[in-house]
Parts: sequence; structure tokens; C-alpha cells
Amino acid sequence: MLSKTINKALNDQINAELYSAYLYYAMAAYFNDVGLPGAAHWMQNQAIEEMIHANKFFAYIADRGGRAVLDGIDTPPKEWASPLAVFEAAYAHEVKVTGLINGLVKLARSEDDFNTDNFLQWFVAEQVEEEASADNVVQQLRLVDQSKGGLFMIDRELGARTIVIPPEATGA
Repeated sequence: MLSKTINKALNDQINAELYSAYLYYAMAAYFNDVGLPGAAHWMQNQAIEEMIHANKFFAYIADRGGRAVLDGIDTPPKEWASPLAVFEAAYAHEVKVTGLINGLVKLARSEDDFNTDNFLQWFVAEQVEEEASADNVVQQLRLVDQSKGGLFMIDRELGARTIVIPPEATGA
């Protein structure tokens, strides 16, 4: 059984994951608007991953006898100065989420909740990949600077991104 403190913290993380999906959909809309369909595709895939993360927390809470409680989701930004600014914001957001996950690990350990600590280790490892993925695009965009040809090439590469949706994420 989850403590009330852990249950609330995990519910807060569901909200953070849903906001992340909302943010990445907003970024995808921006990229669609400026004619970068590959970057839009990358962000839509990122949004789907965040929904999977939210679902993992939702299911874990239920499995541990807790109650998932959904709160309102803040409105994300709609505009950015450039494609680079979008990916810099995505990277900064992932760094923030890493901090949230690390805070959950500290809380679980302070309450000797070994099951939740174990559950969170997947997210600890996932955040390494999340940060690296966004930072990689930031570094590529910085390399091409204002080169439209370079941006075109990066956009094509971003459009090739695929994700694997685990069966447990779909309820199958």
C-alpha cells in the first residue's frame, strides 16, 4: 500500500508527464506551422512517450492500492524564436523532469518504500536517454546554425524517428 505522501507525489508526477505530452504536442504544432514536418513528427513521438510514462505511473498507483487523481494541465507555450529554441526548451524540460524523478526516488527512500524506489529506477534510466536525445538535436542545430540545407537534413532525420509502444501501455 502506498503512503498518502507517496501517492500524492506520484499523482503530481502523472500531471507532470501529461504536461510534458501537452508541451511536446504544442512544439509539434509549432513545427508543423513553420514547415518542419520531421521535427513535428519527432515531437509527436515524444508526446506519445510521455503519455506512456503517465500510464506507467497510473497503473503503478492502482497496483499498489493507491488512487490516481488527475489535476488540470497547465497551458504550454505556443511560440518559440527558432527550431533551436524549441529543442533547447525541450532539453531544459527533460532536465526538470529528471529532477522530479530524482525527488521521487529520494522520497521513496526516505519512507523506506523499496517497491516504489524499484519502480522509479526505470524512469531514472529513461531520463538519461530523454536528456541525451534532446541535447543531441540541440547540438546538431547549433552546428548547422542558420544553414537552411542543414536544417532540411536534420528535419529529414527527425522524421525517421520511430518508437515502440510496449503492450502494457495499451492495456493489451
